[in-house]
Amino acid sequence: MSAASSYHPSVAAKTIPSAQPAGNFFAVIGSDDGMVRENALTLYNQLTGGLDDGFTHETIDGIADNSDSAFGICSSTIQALLTIPMFGGDKVVWLRNANFLGDNVLGRSQRTEAGVESLRATLEQGIPNGVRFLLTAHGVDKRRGFWKFIEKTAAVRVCDRIDTSRDDWQDQVATLVTTRARTLGLRFEPDALAVFVLLAGEQSQQIGNELEKLDIYLGPDRRTITEEDVNMLVPLSRAAIVFEIGKAIQHGNAARAIQLIDQQLAADESAIGIMRASIIGVVRNLYMAKLIVGTFKVPTGSYQAFAGALNRLPEADRAWLPQKKDGSGVNVFPIFLALPNAANFDLEDLQSVMEATLKADQALVTTGLDHRLILHRLIVEITAARKITH
Repeated sequence: MSAASSYHPSVAAKTIPSAQPAGNFFAVIGSDDGMVRENALTLYNQLTGGLDDGFTHETIDGIADNSDSAFGICSSTIQALLTIPMFGGDKVVWLRNANFLGDNVLGRSQRTEAGVESLRATLEQGIPNGVRFLLTAHGVDKRRGFWKFIEKTAAVRVCDRIDTSRDDWQDQVATLVTTRARTLGLRFEPDALAVFVLLAGEQSQQIGNELEKLDIYLGPDRRTITEEDVNMLVPLSRAAIVFEIGKAIQHGNAARAIQLIDQQLAADESAIGIMRASIIGVVRNLYMAKLIVGTFKVPTGSYQAFAGALNRLPEADRAWLPQKKDGSGVNVFPIFLALPNAANFDLEDLQSVMEATLKADQALVTTGLDHRLILHRLIVEITAARKITH
């Protein structure tokens, strides 16, 4: 088996099939810097057999300061591709971290475009036998001819960040986190995983860094991560503040939710952004969780059982449930997280809260009322609907 055929990239990278065999041209592209580096280094080591004596293979730094620099990098790459290895044998040329292929001022420069077109013309003529080319870049303008050429002729790996605007982003991040944790011999308690997902964010490098910290902290004798461990070691990010606002709302802690909202407003976050990131989703998930449990009597003891039960429902019963955008099933994760707190609300009260949230959102968009006051009133209304349980 060749090095290329045994290449197994990280979770969340996807392959774009080339139109023809691409045994000597490889590209690792994407917006997730950490995953691009990880996949590229794995592939480079496989292509070189892990042996780089400093003479056989060539690595060209693709970070250009200006258009002349970008042109020079392309010229150096062309020269490297056409130069036979000094001591014979196979050669790998790696154009690493190219920053001039995206839709930006540098990428649109005529001088840069001339360099890229020269590189493309060289590749179109064919890479010499025994030479393999690896290109890595964190951004490529997919409207341009060079990207279309890459798609057709290279073995491409796309390593994009998970899109947090999608409804199922938490599911995707949770899958990435649990897969990486498993390689370290770590497991999460359910609440700890939910908190980690929102604290660490969607960047694979950040996720890896935080898992390594937890791994060191726990040591060899304790391998289960608790919510307390996560809160102690993983820093509070913007996404985490969004989560904390939602958590305070669900727990009926109006003072804490209002305090965090005021902090966000003082930091120039928009009231509409806070509403749609921190409040609407929480209210919707509480309502959906309450409605699902009351309607279908599904098991709620574990995520796997809950998700499996919902996805096994007849299609007509699943049609009104929130779906993943890729069509792979019900978007279960955020609803599952809302289950414990949904038990502290009546369905009728949650329906009233849904209506109040809609009115508040409309008021933020269409009226000149004080945005801070609108949010405060809504928080009080939501938390007042929570029944105190012991």
